[in-house]
Formats: sequence, structure tokens, C-alpha cells
Amino acid sequence: MTTIGIIGAGEVGSQIARAALANGYEVVIANSRGPETLENLVAELGPSARAARATDAAAAGDFAVVAVPLKLVNDMPVEGLAGKIVLDTNNYMIWRDGHFDVIDSGEKTVLELRQEHLPTSKVVQAFTHIQAPRITTAGRPSGTPDRLALPTSSNFPEAVALVTRLYDQFGFDTVDNSPLSESWRTAPGQPAWTELAHQTRDKLTVNLTRARRISQAPS
Repeated sequence: MTTIGIIGAGEVGSQIARAALANGYEVVIANSRGPETLENLVAELGPSARAARATDAAAAGDFAVVAVPLKLVNDMPVEGLAGKIVLDTNNYMIWRDGHFDVIDSGEKTVLELRQEHLPTSKVVQAFTHIQAPRITTAGRPSGTPDRLALPTSSNFPEAVALVTRLYDQFGFDTVDNSPLSESWRTAPGQPAWTELAHQTRDKLTVNLTRARRISQAPS
């Protein structure tokens, strides 16, 4: 049985865990405060889930999910994630993160920075464009009219293929916006972001082409 290591037990991480468990995965989930603080969540999730420290969740997963904001100084377990596909759910939120000059200038995207932090992993964008509760409620069978589509991007085709399979299992279509350097097209303020409430594959594809570079430098 495939195990997913999830680093981040907030709204997004816990909802991905619920969806994964419903689709037959096992989950090892971690937060920044220690596994003992996740007893209630793990009890709710059931016997196919357990809590661990981030290093152990990373090591246990066949692939991993990082559901915490990026920091300029890496705080993810590089060795535990080495050689693995890492799904990054992070968006660059200035109100939360402050200004990162390298992103504001357009030199790098937040996902490119995560890839630099995890040079031996295969980073891929996932679940960045859906409100957390809808991860377990908005999915529909393949072929359903108006099925919600979510973007992904990576420098590794095998990582995109994994996310595409996972999205489909959870009930969503995929639009590939690779490589990571193109992921600015889905950043906050872009059409794909402002219309994230419900985008079909066709609508999301169009919104990616409508993206324009936005200066986010502090005034």
C-alpha cells in the first residue's frame, strides 16, 4: 500500500490526508509541534494514519506533501525527501510571508525556490488552487461536465504524472503548467487565481494564457 508523508497538519494537509485515506492510501502526518499534538486528528483519521515528526514522515512516505509556507531558509528535511516526488501546496502570500525580493522581481517563483531547497527531490505544484474543505467535497468522477480542474507544474514529467493520477482519484482534472518557472501564471492576482472558485480544464487553460507579470515590489 502506498504511503504519503504529509508535512503540515493544518487545513490543507489534514484535508489531503482525509482524501488520501478515502482512496486507499496510508498517511504519516507531521506538524511543527510534535506528534503528541496530533492525537485527536489521528484518532479521527483512523488506523491507516499515524503521526510522526517531519523527518520521519518524510522518510516514511513513498512520496510526500509539503503543506506549509516556504521560508527563505529551508526548514524541510532534505535527506528524508531525497529522491522522492514532493507535492508543494504553497502559494506566495505577501500578507503572510512578507516580501521575498527574488519572487517580487520575477527572478524565481516560490516553487523554484522550494526546488532549490530540495535539490535531490522532484518538486511539483499541487492543491494550490482549491479551498481546503473542497478537497474532500468538490471532486467528481472523470468525464463529469464542469469537473473542477487544478493546475500543476514541475521540472519532472513523472511528478506531473503522479499529481495527475492523484487529482483524478480525488475527483479533479489536471492542467499542466510546467516547468516550475511558468508557475507564476497561477500566482495570487492572476486570472487562474481570481477565478479559482470553479474552473474547468478549458477555463483554467485559457486563464493561464491570460496571465501577465505583476510587480509585487513593496512601495
